[in-house]
Amino acid sequence: MNEPTLRIDGEVERPRELTFADLAALDAADQVADVSQYDPKRKGAAVRLSGLLKLVGAKSSAKYLGLHGTLDNFHASIPLAPVLDRGLLIYSLDGQPLDTKAGGPFRFLIADYAACHTQEIDECANVKFVDHIELTALKGFDNRPEDDAQHEALHRAAKTNSARTTRLRTPTPATRPCNIAQPNDALPKPACWLNRHARPWPFAE
Repeated sequence: MNEPTLRIDGEVERPRELTFADLAALDAADQVADVSQYDPKRKGAAVRLSGLLKLVGAKSSAKYLGLHGTLDNFHASIPLAPVLDRGLLIYSLDGQPLDTKAGGPFRFLIADYAACHTQEIDECANVKFVDHIELTALKGFDNRPEDDAQHEALHRAAKTNSARTTRLRTPTPATRPCNIAQPNDALPKPACWLNRHARPWPFAE
C-alpha cells in the first residue's frame, strides 16, 4: 500500500508532496505536540500552517486556502489571512500516522475558528481526510453543504468510504459483530450547524 502524501501546490514557489516523515522532520517551532491544548475534542500532533507555507514558499498572490479530501470528495476554499497563524494540520496520533478513523491521512484544524470573524470560516472548514492543499488567488472550489440534505448526504458518504478503507486495511476476522451501526440521532452535532439552525442536526464526527 502506498504511503499517504500531502500535496501542496497552486500559488507557491516550490510545490511539494510531503510524507509523514517529512512533516515530522519540520522545525520544532512549527510543531504542536498535542492539539488538545487548542481543542479538547481533538488529539494528535500537528504542524502549523505557517510552517508549511514557509516550506513551499507561498506567493504574495495567494489569498485563498483550498483544502481537498479525496476520500469523501470534500472541498473547502477559505480566506488565507485569517487562518495563517491559526491553522494546524494534524498528521500523527500516538506517534503513528493519522488513521482515517481519526480523519486522516491529514486533518485540518483551525484553533478558535470563531475568532476569524468571517462567515466563510466555520467549523466545517475543519476538514478531515485532507490530501491536497492548494493556494489560489481567487476563491476556489468549495462544496461545503448549504442545506440539511446536502449535509447528511455528504457525511453518510464519508462514513461509507471510511469503513471501506478500514476493511481494506484490516484482515477480516472469523466472526464479525453485526450490530455496529448507530442511529443518526446518536451522532454528535457540529457547531457550524447549531449556529445556523434552531435545532441540531446529525453529523458524523
